[in-house]
Amino acid sequence: MENDKHFTLGKINMILIAIGFAIVILGFVLMTGSSTVKEFNPDIYSFRRITVGPMISLFGFVSIIFAILYKPKTK
Repeated sequence: MENDKHFTLGKINMILIAIGFAIVILGFVLMTGSSTVKEFNPDIYSFRRITVGPMISLFGFVSIIFAILYKPKTK
């Protein structure tokens, strides 16, 4: 029996998936922030939290889908 390991996704795909996950995490970090229960903080509706963070997360998810579907050129 051979020890040939054949993975469905190649090295390039795995690197692209890892980059996509990092982008998603960055988007979620941008959506977080301090919260106080005792007083209202208008910063929870900031442009960074409601627009930039979700757009970066969406871009990360799209890049993960691309990384899964990407097929490197064969020699």
